[in-house]
Amino acid sequence: LHASEFHLDLAAIAHLWNQGSVVRSWLLELAELALKADPHLSGIKGYVEDSGEGRWTVQAALEKDVPATAIALSLFTRFRSRQTDAFADKMLAALRQAFGGHAVQPSDPGSA
Repeated sequence: LHASEFHLDLAAIAHLWNQGSVVRSWLLELAELALKADPHLSGIKGYVEDSGEGRWTVQAALEKDVPATAIALSLFTRFRSRQTDAFADKMLAALRQAFGGHAVQPSDPGSA
């Protein structure tokens, strides 16, 4: 949506979705707050930190032959975020900072 030709107000959309729709959620509230503060999330890089718990969980799942599809995908998404500076990864980093206090990397001045 961010890169579409429509120039949507993503904070307003998040607010609308939180007014009784089936997708209402705390994470959507956090997304709305992040987008209101910085609509382009230009102050942070789309780099999602990795504190280690996801790696350990995926390694243990592999050792025990236990499927852990969602957490493995989330770990790989973190790795992918380090190769690009996509808006979706900026949103993910902003959400993780808001709900868990995870570190975010500030964007380089002039790179937004």
